[in-house]
Amino acid sequence: MKMVAAGFLVLATVVYVLSGIFAGPVWLGYVHAAAEASMVGALADWFAVTALFRRPLGLPIPHTALIPNRKNLLGASLGDFVGNNFLSEQVVRGRLRRAEISKRVGVWLSQRDNALRITSELANVARGVVTVLRDEDVQAVVEHAIVQRLMAIPWGPPLGKLLGQVLADGSHHKLVDLLCDRAYEWVRDNHAAVQRVVSDRSPSWSPKFVDSLLADRVYNEILGFAWSVKTDVNHPMREAVDRFLIDFAGDLQTDPLTMERAEQVKHQVLTHPEVQHVIGTTWENAKRMLLDAAEDPSSELRKRVLEGLISLGERLETDDSMRDKVEGWLESGAAYVVTHYRAEILTLITDTVERWDAEETSRKIELQVGRDLQFIRINGTVVGALAGLVIYACSQYLF
Repeated sequence: MKMVAAGFLVLATVVYVLSGIFAGPVWLGYVHAAAEASMVGALADWFAVTALFRRPLGLPIPHTALIPNRKNLLGASLGDFVGNNFLSEQVVRGRLRRAEISKRVGVWLSQRDNALRITSELANVARGVVTVLRDEDVQAVVEHAIVQRLMAIPWGPPLGKLLGQVLADGSHHKLVDLLCDRAYEWVRDNHAAVQRVVSDRSPSWSPKFVDSLLADRVYNEILGFAWSVKTDVNHPMREAVDRFLIDFAGDLQTDPLTMERAEQVKHQVLTHPEVQHVIGTTWENAKRMLLDAAEDPSSELRKRVLEGLISLGERLETDDSMRDKVEGWLESGAAYVVTHYRAEILTLITDTVERWDAEETSRKIELQVGRDLQFIRINGTVVGALAGLVIYACSQYLF
């Protein structure tokens, strides 16, 4: 394109020279004037185009080599332009609203093949994350999150409050019924044990038949008592248990001695070897379950994720209120980003431009837009010729 534009200048120069040598006919004057103006236009536009990228003929003419000299200023201007026209809150909100992202995502996600693809990708991500994590680090986090938190929280008041709510609702009655049933069944099935206890506690001089009669009497009394407690919901024994539990729930919340005992029980439970073993293997078990579920396409976890994604897509497609809510989240999130981090985003543009080499930048830009700029030189040559022709014609007519 540079050669073509230069060719127009050369052609105008040749015409100018020939029309000057063979001066005579009137029409050659018009050609000569047009060629002269064409050269002026070509040279002027060559200077203008060249001045953008370098100093014409290497001369230190002011306001030339604009791109190399003002590269940083151009980068800052570009950043301001992007910030004002693309990263403003109003523009971002409007663009997201018109894009209807949630509806498009819903339509796409409601198709089973797409949901399967997302499920598979999520499984790959989960498998990769679980594999990369160091077991000892995760285990340390789990122990810190479980053991230390449980150690730091007093058990007495919350347990007392929970027990009080259970007692107020009467939910404990089923447990009391179960204990009473099991107690009656034990007494009914352990007549020999009662006899043995009575015989062991009786005097050595007591006859065996007396011990047997006494044991039978004791057994029948205990069995009758157990039956009464089992069948009578208003039995004094049951009422005594309720009163004990109510008092115990209150003591757990207010009595310092009871609360301290609850703390001792807490430490005994949490420091027990079996409990420590369960906590220590928590991550190993969870990791194995996650890996198995992620690798098995028919696992319950992947099925639930798949159905959840399809359901989410259908709701986003049909439920206007949910779609509006999601759109609001997207707009608010994008607005927050451009409002609070616009300067950092624009710094990416300005810093990148500042790191560019001035000469290399000028060369790259010239390669990208130089072809179109050479048309300016060509147009300048042609328009200059036409303007010179008109000016010469007008001067001949007027003067």
